[in-house]
Amino acid sequence: MLTVETRHAIHPDHARAMDTAALRSHFLGTGLFATGEIRLLYTHYDRFVLGGAVPGDAPLVLDVVAETKTPSFLDRREMGIVNIGDTGTVTAGGESYEMGKGDVLYLGMGTGPVTFAGAGRFYITSTPAHASYPSRLITVEDAVKVQMGAAETSNKRTIKQFIHPTVMESCQLILGYTALEDGSVWNTMPAHTHDRRMEAYLYWGMAPEARVLHLMGEPSETRHLFVANEEAVVSPSWSIHSGAGIGEYTFIWAMAGDNVDYTDMDFHQPADLA
Repeated sequence: MLTVETRHAIHPDHARAMDTAALRSHFLGTGLFATGEIRLLYTHYDRFVLGGAVPGDAPLVLDVVAETKTPSFLDRREMGIVNIGDTGTVTAGGESYEMGKGDVLYLGMGTGPVTFAGAGRFYITSTPAHASYPSRLITVEDAVKVQMGAAETSNKRTIKQFIHPTVMESCQLILGYTALEDGSVWNTMPAHTHDRRMEAYLYWGMAPEARVLHLMGEPSETRHLFVANEEAVVSPSWSIHSGAGIGEYTFIWAMAGDNVDYTDMDFHQPADLA
């Protein structure tokens, strides 16, 4: 079963007037992971798509998505898949890839239908592509790991880069995830924006009762979302994205836009936020 929800782009002037329900309706993705289903959000931010696939007892096939108006979903797109569950298998382009928890699979443009099977919980990201690059499985061991932050500022964390120029080549999709050390809660501070790229976050590895306070909005007009486990945030290029959590959590970041320069960002110091 496939369901697709479209999210239209929001101007920052519009976002300033939104109440909590409207902010959550436009920027928060909930209920993405349902057994026996593929659920996607098709956004008008750089045509970025995100979603979840949970095979359960029977494989799931992602092929035709009416919103793209192409015979097969990946005809003019690339895809990044993260397994946030137990071991599962993804089959595409005549190859089968066994994915452990935390592994990432890149599928290039023109790969064809994608089949999900096994005990995995697969987080799907996809962007338009202009060229076809080789598909590749990047395990947790293959990722480039970057240590950042400090315990004194409550943001000691490990950034793991998967679909990233330091690891492999892609068209415009960049993807990795960040895990907080014990006792650290802030995932990014100082906050930043990058006007040339949008970004999406999936929070996972959280206790059911835990929440992340995700900060968003213009630096001078900040807003917030309380986010639960396996919920996603769509972050426009004009919005900051920072947050603090209750207990252990990891967040998957994925970006699309004009370039693949991970360091292309504009920082906003805490004293400048309002």
